[in-house]
Amino acid sequence: MDLPRPDTTTAHLADVTPSVLAAMGVAGFEPRIALPYDVGGACVLLVDGLGADLLDAHTADAPFLAGLRGPSLHVGFPATTAAGLAAVGTGCRSGEHAVVGMSFRLPDVGVINALRWRPHPWGDDLRDRAVPEQVQPRATVFERATSAGVAVSVISAAEFAGSGLTRAVLRGGRYRGVHAIGDLVAEIGTTIAERGFCYAYHADLDLVGHLHGPGSDAWRMQLRQVDLLVESIADALPRGGLLAVVADHGMVALGEDVVDADAEPRLHDGVVALGGEVRARHVYTRDGASTDVLATWREFLGPRAWVVTREEAVAAGWFGERVTDDARSRIGDIVVAARGTSGVLRRTVEPVESSLVGQHGSLTPAEQRVPLLLAHR
Repeated sequence: MDLPRPDTTTAHLADVTPSVLAAMGVAGFEPRIALPYDVGGACVLLVDGLGADLLDAHTADAPFLAGLRGPSLHVGFPATTAAGLAAVGTGCRSGEHAVVGMSFRLPDVGVINALRWRPHPWGDDLRDRAVPEQVQPRATVFERATSAGVAVSVISAAEFAGSGLTRAVLRGGRYRGVHAIGDLVAEIGTTIAERGFCYAYHADLDLVGHLHGPGSDAWRMQLRQVDLLVESIADALPRGGLLAVVADHGMVALGEDVVDADAEPRLHDGVVALGGEVRARHVYTRDGASTDVLATWREFLGPRAWVVTREEAVAAGWFGERVTDDARSRIGDIVVAARGTSGVLRRTVEPVESSLVGQHGSLTPAEQRVPLLLAHR
């Protein structure tokens, strides 16, 4: 099988935050991406779901963003929010930070939803059983920068303060909980003016894309709001201020060639659990059943997906050049990456997720490529 491989000539989302901190002169950080600026305060703003292909196709709705358009980054596998936030927060690929999907199996815990930090698809909070700082124990870039004497802030929705994912991959800075675009912009402006560093997150473009589809009228109207958001931050930059806008993934609209795994008993033969999401599935098998499961899934999905063993996915570099033992233990015995506009739904177990028009997670350019947009004064 001819498998896609990551573009190693293109910078990764994980390279952005260390490079910005290096441009600020913070000890211990290397400039993985050259940023030839004299930087005082800085912000890395992640706009969830802002794919490079989508931005390039809708420049009329985002003239300010289009004017900042520079190189593209790739986000690695899976192209999903939990893994993307972990890449920004740790400076590592998924094979090292080991947040290998929206949901994945933790030994002795079961399948965990990393966004909600609870059993997947439902259950009670897991922060006591799956302690976030142990699930992802490596020091974050924010912890390292704080130790180096930088005033670090994490600016995101107030509801995410102290969440499992926040503690796992974004810990180390002062959490600034916000409620709307106004206080998001104000907090970013204050941090940069005070020559600090912040990571900030905006979710609404991704939400509208999931509900109405990327490129829909609703999505385009939301993109216009993002354009104004970024322009307002950039206009207020003080001398030496830097704004780096990135995204965690792009998005595709599902077509008619989807599969409902909950309606196909054959796809559950020899399977003990399913993780991941619609376009990037982890299939966990019973002992000794992997060969049969692989054959069944390959035959059933055919050209709709790349269906590979854990070892094949790792060898192809899907999770990065280095894959730790922790990451390996969380990757499915079988890994499924959707092609085209297909996906593996679970309408019974995941009714909300399976109803969404826009999806992401896989290895297509539309999902993998995100822009790096830089504003400096």
